[in-house]
Amino acid sequence: MSKRSIRKIYIGSKWKLAIKTMPFIVVIIMIKFIAHYFEYEFLTLNSLFTAIISANIFLIGFLISGTLVDYKESEKLPGDLAASLETMADEGLIINKNKRSPESVAFIKRLSKFNCSLLDWFYKKEKTDNLLKQLSGFNQDFLELESQTQANFIVRLKQEQNLVRKIINRVHTIRETSFLSAGYAIAEIITFILVLGLIFIKMNPFYESMFFVSFVSFILIYMIYFIKDLDNPFGYSDKENLTEDVSLKPIIDSQRRLEEYCQKLER
Repeated sequence: MSKRSIRKIYIGSKWKLAIKTMPFIVVIIMIKFIAHYFEYEFLTLNSLFTAIISANIFLIGFLISGTLVDYKESEKLPGDLAASLETMADEGLIINKNKRSPESVAFIKRLSKFNCSLLDWFYKKEKTDNLLKQLSGFNQDFLELESQTQANFIVRLKQEQNLVRKIINRVHTIRETSFLSAGYAIAEIITFILVLGLIFIKMNPFYESMFFVSFVSFILIYMIYFIKDLDNPFGYSDKENLTEDVSLKPIIDSQRRLEEYCQKLER
C-alpha cells in the first residue's frame, strides 16, 4: 500500500465522525429556519439554559475519561498477545534446533494456525469458546515436548499460555461490556432536549442564532458519537463503528513471522 493511499485512508477516518454528524446538523438548521419563519420561537435564552449545556458537557467529559481508561489499556493488548505467541514460538525453535523433532515443528504450525484464528476472532469470525479451546490444545504439545527440553522451558510456555488466556478474556470483556449505559442514556436525553431548546429559543439577530444552534448541536452530537465509538476499541466487525479501533498490526506482523518460521522448518 502506497503512502498516498494510506494518507487517504487516514484522512477519511479522521473526518468520518464529522461527516456522520453533518446530516443531523442540516436537519436541525432546517427545522430552526422553519420555527423562525412561522414564529414558533417561544423560549428565551437565560442562564439556566446555559448551565444545562455546561452540565451536559461535564457529563460527556466524565464519560470520555472513563472510556479512555479501557482504550489506553486496549492499545497494549494486541502487542502483548503477539509478544506472547512469538515467545512461545522461540521456545519451539530452540527445541527444534536442539532436537530436530517433528513435535516442535507441529507446535510452531499450531501457533501459526492459532494466530490466524486470533485475527478471525477480533473480526468476530471465530467464537471466544473455540479460541480458548484451541489455546488449551497446546497442553498436548507441551506433553510431547516435555521430554525434549528442560522443565523451566515448559513452565515458561505455560506462563505465556496463561497470559494469552488472560488477555483474550480481557478483550472479550471490554468488547461485550458498555461503560455506564445509564450515563450514555442521560447524556443522549439531555442532548436531545438541548437541541430542541436551541431550535425554539429566540435569539437576535437570526444569523447569529443559526450559527450558535448549528455549532453547539454539532459539538454535542459529535461527542456522543465519539464516546460510543471509543467505548469499543475492538469494533472491527461492526459496520457502524467509526474510527477509534486499536491497531492489530502487531498480530498481523506476528502472523507473517510465524509463517516464515513454518516455511523454513519445512525446507
